[in-house]
Amino acid sequence: PAADHRPNPISPINLPASKKYYELYRRSTLGMTLTDALDEMVTNGELTPSIAMKVLAQFDKNMNEALGSVKTKTTFKGNLDTYRFCDNVWTFLLDDVTFTVTGPGGYKDNAHVDKLKIVACDGKTGDNVGPSSKK
Repeated sequence: PAADHRPNPISPINLPASKKYYELYRRSTLGMTLTDALDEMVTNGELTPSIAMKVLAQFDKNMNEALGSVKTKTTFKGNLDTYRFCDNVWTFLLDDVTFTVTGPGGYKDNAHVDKLKIVACDGKTGDNVGPSSKK
């Protein structure tokens, strides 16, 4: 298989300290599709690499901000297979996971997946993207 040369998805992007956002959502279907489209546009000479990086930075910012205002609550229960903590990032691998989603207006739904990978980073932005200082 070809090597993936995309940036590390869990590193804060290179922006001023007060404007750093995690690149986690670049690995989502939407983020991968956007990256592929930008790569194609740069290859065809329709965009400069600098503009493509600005688009990705805006995507990171918008995804982080949009998901911060979601009013739906999701809980899940499963069997923990593996967990890791490296570079201030937790990774959890779970098996046989059931999700319960509740939202405004009494909305409720359940879903099941055989396997789940969770990557969790500090939700703070700015210089301090390490462990939370909350007590």
